[in-house]
Amino acid sequence: MTSPSYNVTPQLARIAAGESVRDFKLPELKQLADEIREYLIETLSVTGGHLAPNLGVVELSIALHRVLTTPRDKILFDVSHQCYVHKLLTGRVEAMKGIRQFGGISGFCKRSESAHDAYGAGHAGTALSAALGMAVARDLAGDDYQVAAVVGDGAFTCGTTLEALNNIATNTKKFILILNDNDWSIDKNVGALARYFASLQETSAYSWLRDKSIRFIESLAGKGVRDQASKLVTAAKAVFNPLSFFREMGLHYYGPIDGHDIARLEKVLRIAVRHNEPVVLHVITRKGKGYEPAMQNPTKFHGVGQYNVADGATKTGQRITYSEVFGQTLARLAEDDPAITAITAAMPSGTKLEIFRTQFPKRFFDVGIAEEHAALFACGQATQGLKPYVGIYSTFMQRAVDMIHHDAALQQLPVRFCMDRAGLSPDDGPTHHGLYDISMLRCIPDIIMMQPANEAEFVHMLATMNGINHCPSAIRYPRGYGEGVELPQEPTPLPLGKAEVIADGATVALVALGNMNSVAAQVREKLAAHGIDCAHVNARFIKPLDEKCLARYAAQCKLLVTLEDHTVVGGFGSAVQEFLMRSGSHTPVLTIGWPDVFVEHGTLELLRAKHGLTPEAITSAILQKIN
Repeated sequence: MTSPSYNVTPQLARIAAGESVRDFKLPELKQLADEIREYLIETLSVTGGHLAPNLGVVELSIALHRVLTTPRDKILFDVSHQCYVHKLLTGRVEAMKGIRQFGGISGFCKRSESAHDAYGAGHAGTALSAALGMAVARDLAGDDYQVAAVVGDGAFTCGTTLEALNNIATNTKKFILILNDNDWSIDKNVGALARYFASLQETSAYSWLRDKSIRFIESLAGKGVRDQASKLVTAAKAVFNPLSFFREMGLHYYGPIDGHDIARLEKVLRIAVRHNEPVVLHVITRKGKGYEPAMQNPTKFHGVGQYNVADGATKTGQRITYSEVFGQTLARLAEDDPAITAITAAMPSGTKLEIFRTQFPKRFFDVGIAEEHAALFACGQATQGLKPYVGIYSTFMQRAVDMIHHDAALQQLPVRFCMDRAGLSPDDGPTHHGLYDISMLRCIPDIIMMQPANEAEFVHMLATMNGINHCPSAIRYPRGYGEGVELPQEPTPLPLGKAEVIADGATVALVALGNMNSVAAQVREKLAAHGIDCAHVNARFIKPLDEKCLARYAAQCKLLVTLEDHTVVGGFGSAVQEFLMRSGSHTPVLTIGWPDVFVEHGTLELLRAKHGLTPEAITSAILQKIN
């Protein structure tokens, strides 16, 4: 992909030349903010990226770099997808043109990329704990640098954020927590904390309730019992006083503050750095500010591909995505099965469970960024006869592995885990690749795991899940469009643990999982050109394996080749090898998958070429093995 041709404007050019934002005058800062927004809008229209979150933190990022001096002072971002402005202000203006491109800078903070990136992350809920760890290390060393964590209100639904919040005041005195309150994570924030943060601007609520309570008690029993009302008033204060939540945690609260007023932000930040107690700055920002399409549709522009700057229009594919198949099929199954529920962790649009929500709002549950809770919540539903489907990206489902093991599997609860973005998540890179779910889950006794070869088979697998009532089950499926096959008229359950033989052969057996079946078909053609008789098996099931099918081809062929969109360590190929070893087979197995490294970001084509997952590279590896 070519780099954007957008020219760097005057104030941003000063930054690009190495000038510090601390040298700018206030009118120049306002112009700089405008130029940064224009630069991001133009640049990301070509590269794609997290547009809306970054447009919302332009002034906040400028103010932070006016007051704090990185890399000595530490600024941590949660989730860190809103770090683009920070990157521009720390020497990466030109590099921004290659953001999320192969060989270019990351779309998240990355310690190996810059000393100014104090902490690398791509999942929510990490910044507060990590920042507290840094503050404690600073205190133990007798140093005095500042540590500031910028945390979105959506991340406060994370258990780790609340756990860290509970520990700040007992572990350090100098600490700055910036609550970036914009009402959104990826989708609209949900839950009690979201409502609480909204109420922080309604400071009259506590006073009203206090006076109302006292008058009510006096009307019942006279003024003599006013003192007895103190406990009720204290309780009311705990619920309604906008300062109480943070004060009870030992943090000094400032806010709400206009997150787009640089002068005001700078003033309050300078007060905060002088405090000898932890401080929370409650900043109100507008996600997508400065670009009308992003303000009107923050979900779409949270993370977006290429778009037209003039109207924000994006390219629409002709094929259906796996996520859309999931949302449509689950809603279709739910029409005939009232026990089906759908659960997601702040991702109704990404998982396309918004389709289910539209048809069955009372059976849809968005728990916020709380994957562990989502899994346990589903377990509770399953004990009462419901059929919960949990739709979460593979990279985020990592957080729920304990619950899948300890709560779902151990108790034989039929929770259905649907892992979107399994396999490579190309442009987002190592924080978002779903390359580890097989190795994490297949060791759990009794769990059933599968992956469809195409969108039609996905429909049948979802129907298969609906009939599994004795244990947890999981489907992994890739990001993006399906193979372009026609969807079935009726979802039909598949026989458990049975592979599909697509083509027979006697020399090499290609046993492919999921989306690697299309690659296997090309490899088979190339091997045929070399006169090699090749079988092609669509594995379908990761656990249980079709042991009968595997044993047959191990006896029939000289080489078994497994292909998977997963790391080779502990993956599907490892499972096949383990079975053949147990069965006493001596047929060699060549495992094709992603290597035991953190795979970088880039296009799918470039990354497959680099790591030997193209049909040509696989064919070459097979020829070398059999010769």
